[in-house]
Amino acid sequence: MIEAVDLMKRYGDYEAVKGVSFTVGTGRIVGLLGPNGAGKTTVMRILTGYHWPSAGSATLDGFDIVENPFEVKRRVGYLPENAPLYPDLTVSEFLSFAASSRGLEGASGKEAVGKSVEACGLATVFHVPIEKLSKGFRQRVGLAQAILHDPDILILDEPTSGLDPNQILEIRALIRALGEKKTVILCTHILQEAEALCADVLIMNEGRIVAAGATGTIGDALKGEERFELTLKADAGRVRSAFSSLRAVRPTGDIENAGPGAVRIRLAAPLSLAAKDGYQGGPAEDVFDWAVSGGFKILEMRRECLSLEEIFVKLTTEEKQP
Repeated sequence: MIEAVDLMKRYGDYEAVKGVSFTVGTGRIVGLLGPNGAGKTTVMRILTGYHWPSAGSATLDGFDIVENPFEVKRRVGYLPENAPLYPDLTVSEFLSFAASSRGLEGASGKEAVGKSVEACGLATVFHVPIEKLSKGFRQRVGLAQAILHDPDILILDEPTSGLDPNQILEIRALIRALGEKKTVILCTHILQEAEALCADVLIMNEGRIVAAGATGTIGDALKGEERFELTLKADAGRVRSAFSSLRAVRPTGDIENAGPGAVRIRLAAPLSLAAKDGYQGGPAEDVFDWAVSGGFKILEMRRECLSLEEIFVKLTTEEKQP
């Protein structure tokens, strides 16, 4: 697992990372998101031992990044955004060199290289010089070197950059499988990728973490309420008249036509509801009971959530940090 406590990084008078703290457990894929210049790359470089923190601490699998840097590096696979490759080497030569650098020699080295080549789909270019590869294949070579020593922790910066749609799906499936047993930090600008792969996200802005957790939980906190979209088999006039019997839930917007004899309404309720006036249930239960008591047939009930894109924009542009 990874645990960071009050990490700070200064370059002269410039503070790139300002007291960042988080924990990532084993078997978790966590997205590290933020606009350019937010401090994401600096955090990754600190965790992988490329930079020392100016203050604060971090441990990976229980080893401190400053006190035990070599033990940390043995347990980490790192793919930078621009994979550091040797263009004059073939894929075979480069991965064999990377395995040797990791202490994997002889049969164990060959086995490690073979597994990473298979996982990353590099068999067809195994003996091709890296300088002749497309950007997508180079990215796959970079990922292969990150996983060939079977590390406990993976830190991946834009791992699907330059890949075609089929390759993206393959690499996402690989990352998902790796994340079942490993600790994975995935930095990406593709928000759909974070939604598809990550159980939780860390959103950075101006050197700080401005939100952490599941996207649904973050979205609810930003909205300050729960929202529902309800399609009813009912007359619009009767539904409008029945609004007065709603207790904790309130309608938002106008009643819309949803087809013959059907209407669509949107409702909202505070995240925390005090038990009063006999109200004991959650918002969804209150909406259901209201519809039943009014004699309306529920055709569809959907809880509305902020998308990760909406959350990202709100946190990194609408709410500037001091």
